[in-house]
Amino acid sequence: MNDSDERPLVQATSVGVSYGQTDILHGVALTVCPGAHVAVMGRSGSGKTTLLLTLAGLLAPSSGTVTWPGLSPDVRRRRGEIGMIFQAPSLMPELTALQNTTLPLRLRGVGVEEARDSSLVALAAIGAADLADALPAQLSGGQQQRVAIARALAGRHRLVLADEPTGALDRARARQVALALRDAVAATGGGLVLATHDPALAEMFDEHLTVLDGDLTLGRTA
Repeated sequence: MNDSDERPLVQATSVGVSYGQTDILHGVALTVCPGAHVAVMGRSGSGKTTLLLTLAGLLAPSSGTVTWPGLSPDVRRRRGEIGMIFQAPSLMPELTALQNTTLPLRLRGVGVEEARDSSLVALAAIGAADLADALPAQLSGGQQQRVAIARALAGRHRLVLADEPTGALDRARARQVALALRDAVAATGGGLVLATHDPALAEMFDEHLTVLDGDLTLGRTA
């Protein structure tokens, strides 16, 4: 194991994010190391999405710094090492579920057969193997979200940031999907940060944080 395997995948130091005159986050400090599974709790509008976007490098902080010591220093390569699961599935409408799942792998240069095999395994892991040939328009909102999650699973990213990924699923399916996501990331030695408002899902994770009034605190609020 080389030194980069031990370094944090992402590190936020005194991070603040403001929209106009409104402070969304302030003074946030967070380190996500390889193998970490972190649940971020917080009510709607508390700043969970903003936090994940900042950790992904998709939103520049207004103050403080975000660094990725354990990921590639090359921005383009690093983007492939970070998987982001949004609340909206954002599937390509003209592609089947399987094609949507393989697309990021193909764009990264993975061969056709390897990408297909990885994608089929990911779809099966979340109980969506039967959806492989369906177009997004033929799927329910919950089914589309499962495909989006499978896309992240197949990518084998070093860091996965998931924003309320099970919000459109029933409780049993949500647990299945969250377990599959956690275990898939663990198998690669990567790190996972999952934002959720569901305490039952948060209990499945090793570390629990809460966003409240722009601050990130250890543990859950009552």
